[in-house]
Amino acid sequence: MIELFQMKCFVAVAEELHFGRAAARLFMTQPPLSRQIQLLEDAVGVTLLERTSRSVHLTAAGKSFYRDARALLAQAEAAAANARRVSGGEAGQVVLGYTAVAGYALIPELIAAAQKRFADIDIVLREMVSADQLDALASHAIDLALVRPLGVETAFSYELAVREPLLLALPDRHPLAAKARIQLKNTADQPFIMYAAKEGKYFYDRIVNLYAASGISPRYVQHIAQTHTILALVRAGIGMAIVPASAQRLGFEKVTFRPLWRRDMFAEFYLAWHPAHRNPALDVVRRFAGEYLRGPGKAQHMTGAKI
Repeated sequence: MIELFQMKCFVAVAEELHFGRAAARLFMTQPPLSRQIQLLEDAVGVTLLERTSRSVHLTAAGKSFYRDARALLAQAEAAAANARRVSGGEAGQVVLGYTAVAGYALIPELIAAAQKRFADIDIVLREMVSADQLDALASHAIDLALVRPLGVETAFSYELAVREPLLLALPDRHPLAAKARIQLKNTADQPFIMYAAKEGKYFYDRIVNLYAASGISPRYVQHIAQTHTILALVRAGIGMAIVPASAQRLGFEKVTFRPLWRRDMFAEFYLAWHPAHRNPALDVVRRFAGEYLRGPGKAQHMTGAKI
């Protein structure tokens, strides 16, 4: 069987055409070097070097083998270097889950920045709702998740990445659209496009809680899972809605956004990952993503926390 060390010895002799100089280059003595060349020729089954007491020359087979041996040694060295880079998190692959809302601006901007920073790390995107992302984390189908806090205790680690206000979205022609600030009572019995209780659970719960203690509620006319569909219905005049501020990035015309009557209503995204993961690139991408999405000096970490 041919060994890489034997090829390394042969390449040194082929380039030096002198056993003494080749042995010195390899930091070994001449007898074991000669033995390695003999073992290599026995394994290949042909003579690679013609030796005399005064000179060393490559045979035709030796010249051919030299070219292939150099390529194989270079490939072996590259494989070892790549393995070291992967082990150090400098190369590899990270599968990132995200929700549709995050796909409007957060994810495209994050990936563009990451590609400039990490030339040898592939980030593979998987769009899915937050609950499905957590299931995918548990089964290791994804490495990193950008999720809404669902109020469930898990064995994952979490880091607050984004906090944005909730806004009231209205058709441009709605009478309330002319008001700079809308009060809670103004929304009473108004047609309202609500998030679906299951697919849009995070926003559904927040909006229900917003109205729960007031004794006032809008008139729910539709329950929809995705924000872009909700805004399309708002634009058509079907009703008003409460959406995250990032929804403005969708660029819907004829939709007016106004602050809520409460300034403490936010929507949050967390980065989530399995603390027992074995992907070095994940830690590199996670730290970069957290810094990019959150900005410096605002880190909040939770391990096994209830969010």
